[in-house]
Amino acid sequence: MGYRNTRDCLDALEAKGDLVRIDKSVDAELEIGAIQRRVFQAKGPALLFNNVRGCRFPMAANIYGTRERMRFIFRDTLETVERLMKLKLDPMELLKHPWRYLKAPVTAWHTLPRRVGSGPVTANETTVSSLPRLKSWPMDGGAYVTLPQVYSEDPSNPGFAGSNLGMYRVQLTGNEYEKDREVGLHYQIHRGIGHHHAEAIRRGVPLKVNVVVGGAPSMTLAAMMPLPEGLAELFFAGALGGHRIPMVRRPGGLPIPAQADFCICGHVTLGEEKPEGPFGDHLGYYSLAHGFPVLKVDKVFHRDDAVWPFTTVGRPPQEDTMFGQFVHELTAELVPSVFSGVHEVHAVDAAGVHPLLLAVGSERYVPYAAERQPQELLTNAMALLGNTQTSLSKYVLIAAREDLPYGLTCHDVPGFFRHLLERADLTRDLHFITRTTIDTLDYSGISLNQGSKLVFAAAGSRKRELGTELPSGLDLPRGFRDPQVFAPGILVLKGPKHRRKRDQQDPALERLGELFARVEGIERFPMIVVADDANFTAANWDNFLWVTFTRSDPATDIYGAGGFTHAKHWGAEKAIVIDARLKTYHAPPLEPDPEVERRVDELGAKGGPLHGII
Repeated sequence: MGYRNTRDCLDALEAKGDLVRIDKSVDAELEIGAIQRRVFQAKGPALLFNNVRGCRFPMAANIYGTRERMRFIFRDTLETVERLMKLKLDPMELLKHPWRYLKAPVTAWHTLPRRVGSGPVTANETTVSSLPRLKSWPMDGGAYVTLPQVYSEDPSNPGFAGSNLGMYRVQLTGNEYEKDREVGLHYQIHRGIGHHHAEAIRRGVPLKVNVVVGGAPSMTLAAMMPLPEGLAELFFAGALGGHRIPMVRRPGGLPIPAQADFCICGHVTLGEEKPEGPFGDHLGYYSLAHGFPVLKVDKVFHRDDAVWPFTTVGRPPQEDTMFGQFVHELTAELVPSVFSGVHEVHAVDAAGVHPLLLAVGSERYVPYAAERQPQELLTNAMALLGNTQTSLSKYVLIAAREDLPYGLTCHDVPGFFRHLLERADLTRDLHFITRTTIDTLDYSGISLNQGSKLVFAAAGSRKRELGTELPSGLDLPRGFRDPQVFAPGILVLKGPKHRRKRDQQDPALERLGELFARVEGIERFPMIVVADDANFTAANWDNFLWVTFTRSDPATDIYGAGGFTHAKHWGAEKAIVIDARLKTYHAPPLEPDPEVERRVDELGAKGGPLHGII
């Protein structure tokens, strides 16, 4: 029933022919991460590196790199967990089909962790400097743990029920951290550990934290699950893992998963921060160095046969994309029970997840009206922005289910954009929230954690026919060129290099909007995007979504063809113009090291361990 530790999982993958051992010496600085990304892009197998330069511990990667491998790892329990999810949505299912839920009591039993006196993880002690030093991108500030399970408990109500298990990156080396005594703990806003940290500060006590690596695969997935506040991820790990998670009692400290490969035990002291970063992140840019809590290291444990699982992140899709897709499969049917009136959501991976959320909702407030317009949709959108991880969304594009043609879903990105752009009233349906919190990793805002959001709603009948050819007589001002139709109703063009300061709009874009307002036929292109490289941006949907939504802040970077403000409401008569250029204050995009990529190429050459894979 489920894999209890990393070795069991890797052995099963190898027996299945879905793991490759690499015995050639590889470097954990840049090279091993580049290998992992290349193998993932090739939809290749899991990897076990047995000869990591300067480190005695093997490292494993790409364990979760394909949908098929994810479902194989959790094959014993996945069906039962999916059925229990459905049972939450419709309790009558148990009465209608009781035989489908015969395993439910056993699964419920598995959610309860069990306390044990000892376990494999506490067999050995080591130091932080002896752990693998994974550096994923050239400008990273040091070595990082990239698949951590960060465990904490509520200081005012300790125990498993009030625990939090999250995947917050941990910096092992670099910057100002004292060797072997401190590591950096980066957690973003709206994370469960933040509640525990706030309570520790209120009580004037250190916050105990364990950083766990490896162990049951269900623990890794649980650390990534966007579970509701108050529902312990540890319980979900037991259900998905098919067994009660054994936790080693440690006097004076937090319990440790007995089957983990490694555990860094420590505490966060009051009011101490040190620079953490830079780090090449999942939006495709570096997150820069900022002050974050410091974890004072008390002990570092590891099991006898310890393996260090890792991944690397970067511009999507990457291995963490598979986690997102897997979580969506588990939770898609629960969306209406969490957000009343919302039927479907799609946090778009190609746009970096949080920058763009597509959604389908009901529009039933005035069913007798001659023409439907967004009303309930706005309530739906505000609910999405007020709960769980969807609250970090920057752009929320939402359409009415009543208007969707049969079969159209918000996971059909081109079809959804076309549907929305055909129906949106740009004078009415753009709703900005300014000076609010945004994702910590998003540098498009006016400061760290601060920027704006946009709800772009559409309901009712078609209001325009979308253009598919450039308007005749389009004469762009100096510095703007290469206009091209990317998709029906969407124009992309190249703009001059951005030279403004943070929290400033660009007069050149304002003038561009004024010019477009005079172009005949521009209303057939309600979305116009200005980029640094129009050809790159318009090459495919992945490029368009990444550039447009990771490089723009709605309030600062949206202009209008016929823009106006009335009673503090902003709208556009003909089209919106999105400034998606890299700004002077943006973090730099991730670029691989050419020499490292050359070494990876050699591994894929004839006779190399990755020949035929990459």
